[in-house]
Amino acid sequence: MTENVAQWWARRQWSKDLTVPYAVGTYRADWQRFPALVRQFHPELNAGVVLSQIPPAADVYVQWECDAGHRFIATPQEQRSRPGGTRRRSAWCPWCAELAAPSRIRAAQPDAGTHPCGHARDPRRIENDPDDDRCYLCRRLDRTAMSREQLVALATPGSRAALSRENGTATRYSWQCSDGHPAYTATVERILGGRRCPVCRNARGGAARVAVGEAFRSERAPKPASAAEPELRRRIAQRLDVDLDCTAVRVARPFHDQLEVWPDIIIPELRVAIEYDTIGRYGLEHVGPRETSDRRKDRLLRAVGWEVVRVRCRPLSLLGPYDVEASGVTDAVVERLLSRLGEIRGDLIVDAYRR
Repeated sequence: MTENVAQWWARRQWSKDLTVPYAVGTYRADWQRFPALVRQFHPELNAGVVLSQIPPAADVYVQWECDAGHRFIATPQEQRSRPGGTRRRSAWCPWCAELAAPSRIRAAQPDAGTHPCGHARDPRRIENDPDDDRCYLCRRLDRTAMSREQLVALATPGSRAALSRENGTATRYSWQCSDGHPAYTATVERILGGRRCPVCRNARGGAARVAVGEAFRSERAPKPASAAEPELRRRIAQRLDVDLDCTAVRVARPFHDQLEVWPDIIIPELRVAIEYDTIGRYGLEHVGPRETSDRRKDRLLRAVGWEVVRVRCRPLSLLGPYDVEASGVTDAVVERLLSRLGEIRGDLIVDAYRR
């Protein structure tokens, strides 16, 4: 079974009966052919073990950090085979590989003059109304109850100058929400069509009808990501007489354009949310930016009076004061969860819900 570096090192110390089972430099020749991996490996992230002490075939989870600062977990074999058929520098990091799609570069367009409305002509656009030679945006605004001045007022201050010169509706700009939600980007056509602040649009599906801090059933909640989450829910239901049907909690501030968060398991009676975290098939889940998102989600829940207990499967480290380390869903893990609930809300309250 794959282990984290600390567990693997301790097991090798025991099996070899040596304080240092592999001397520094033992596997230097195997790793020196991979300078990108030498740069990505940092002993301080891996219990002080250096790369030349790790066999390339070792079944151990190692934490890497690329030149761009992305952190992720992978075994030595996975990392050595990651580039596949390409040799781009970004291929050594799963995050950089996702961002490596080349951007489309548009060639400069010649000056085609201006429309009678004063806005620049676009030589790529085929005008369909010979009787009205104004720019497309001015003609599009005629079909709405909005003037250009009102449209410009919806944009953020930094986008207003460019929007006032705009001649089409396909360009994306930054817009501000009248309810104070974070700025968002959208095309002019989406704004004219009424599809504005994504937080407000998503909240109409349920969160807007619920008070902050309340749990509810949400149509937007995703399905369980693995079979372990329903199994953990089933075992908790066998031990506690609580309602586990809620799928979302209303929060005060937006989280990924939502005014609700979706913990794996919600216990409204105790106001406790339970998360089951693994690194996933490719070692990218709940590490790096996703760990940052998990921490923010926990802060939003605690800000509305909830507590969070995360079941963190190895090699993930614990994030909160009540997190539980596990290797899978077992009765022992459920027992530790119940103990954490007692620490959070008190044993007398939790015992009142025991079956």
